[in-house]
Amino acid sequence: MQLHLRAQLEADREAIARRLDIGSEFLYLTRSECMNIGITPDRILELTRDALIAHGTKQYEMPAKIGVHPLPEVFFHAMPAYVPARHALGMKWIECYPDNPARFGLPQTTGLLVLNDILSGCPIAVMDCTWLTAMRTPAVTVLAAAALHPDAETFGMFGCGVQGVEHVRFAPKTLRHLRRIYIYDIVPAAMDALIRQVQPELPVEIVRGQSTRELAEKCEVLSSATIIVKEPLAAVKDEWVGAGQTILPCDLNTFWDPRTPRRADKYIVDSIEEHELFAAIGYFPDGLPKVYCETGELLAGTRLGRTSHDELIVCSNIGMSVCDVVLGREILDLALEKNVGRTLPL
Repeated sequence: MQLHLRAQLEADREAIARRLDIGSEFLYLTRSECMNIGITPDRILELTRDALIAHGTKQYEMPAKIGVHPLPEVFFHAMPAYVPARHALGMKWIECYPDNPARFGLPQTTGLLVLNDILSGCPIAVMDCTWLTAMRTPAVTVLAAAALHPDAETFGMFGCGVQGVEHVRFAPKTLRHLRRIYIYDIVPAAMDALIRQVQPELPVEIVRGQSTRELAEKCEVLSSATIIVKEPLAAVKDEWVGAGQTILPCDLNTFWDPRTPRRADKYIVDSIEEHELFAAIGYFPDGLPKVYCETGELLAGTRLGRTSHDELIVCSNIGMSVCDVVLGREILDLALEKNVGRTLPL
């Protein structure tokens, strides 16, 4: 380990030890505490950008997600990562149950994030990870959107759940020329709720779409945060998508016609290794499209994004734990500073 990094980690550990007896106890943070810790959307964008650039410049350690599948339609993922520049080391344990909202009135996704002391390996924090996941996911989308389509005036969002709400909130922060955000959900009440909740906060108009086709044909930039299943739904037909559009799915190969990413001029992913893993377990029945580069490489400036107005670009971001641990570490630092959370024995 480089001497200057070790010195930084020693100082970091000393600061944490002023609040925690490392090795004997850890800090527990609830979802509400994470949500109200005081991280602004601009700070979330900054931290997410840093994590993506670390990934794009290979300054990280992160294996592809490993998982178990107790039911055919669900998955659990263990997502470890280490980002040296942010002194962020930990693992997210998260699940996806698409039927939860309808069956139990519960979120599709729940989970926990564990952070560890780098020098001793001891756990130093356990926190809810659903809020930080809901924040870093749209942050990745809109950072990629700005890198690929900075002059976009229209943004379309498929899915008006937690992720859809936050995508709509985040989009104007990086797409500075936006005039309208179109939304669509198969549940009309979800669209109405999103507009009531978010429209007062935004300087751009939110338009309630009438169909998936309307959004696909009207919007320059499109994103989707729906369910994740192995068999593609093809809810957006390939013939509705044209030259010059930027598509940013958060739901793997589920929502879009599989022909679209295969014919795109550039198919970009957040993690090649993770997409290959999903393809191996059946989430890309027609095979993984040829990958041009990774999202972090775009933000780091090591690969070019859009080079022609007419390019069709698909950028699939399924979530990386480098973003989770970096954001989680910020939450921990603020919790220690503000004396938030409860100390529990190991």
